[in-house]
Amino acid sequence: MTDLDLAAEPAPDTGALDGRPRPALDLLIWDAPNIDMTLSTVIGARPTAASRPRFDAIAAWFVEGAGDPGAPDAPDVEACVFANIPPVVGSLQRWVEALRSFGFAVFARPKTQPDDDIDQDMLDHIAVRQHSHRLRRLVVFSGDGRNFAEPLEALARTGTQVVVVAFSEVAGYAISSDLIEFIDIEDVPGAFVEPLDRVRLDALPPDGAWLRPTRNLRDFVSGFLRRNG
Repeated sequence: MTDLDLAAEPAPDTGALDGRPRPALDLLIWDAPNIDMTLSTVIGARPTAASRPRFDAIAAWFVEGAGDPGAPDAPDVEACVFANIPPVVGSLQRWVEALRSFGFAVFARPKTQPDDDIDQDMLDHIAVRQHSHRLRRLVVFSGDGRNFAEPLEALARTGTQVVVVAFSEVAGYAISSDLIEFIDIEDVPGAFVEPLDRVRLDALPPDGAWLRPTRNLRDFVSGFLRRNG
């Protein structure tokens, strides 16, 4: 399957083989490479344990958004993390096992080349669930508009509620869309142990705010002169 499958007309609400209604589904997709990269960008530093998102709180927020599980029309819920795994695994094994213990499925692909990515794997999985279920709500944690903007808007046109959760600094594609709902990841209750060291341009204090440099001025100029000397 390709990203074009997401633009297809919605399938009927009955299964193709036995005629039974397709179950409703709320699906969460987490783009681990993109969220890690953009987190580093917005805080201007390598993330620490205190600045990384809490998947237990995100799971609770997502499931709560699915409504009362005892309701007649309650959807199934599924949360999936997509990750590129480098040759030196390090602490990623513990991270993956923690995710699984929180109820997340994990799609792990080896990263053997610098440009290896998992965007198509995410789009393929969304397309699979679109056909196996009545996709009621899709929550995508990614700031990657280049690969996701058109497919997600196409899916929203079929009646699925599409929500993008990312950092407002890097998710202009979702913020400007009339079809996609955007939520800043820091607005998810409990997503971070403490506030991130960032000043959001979409939430500035009335009196303004100073934005500190993320690099020493002399260090930058020294590097600039070396490159252009």
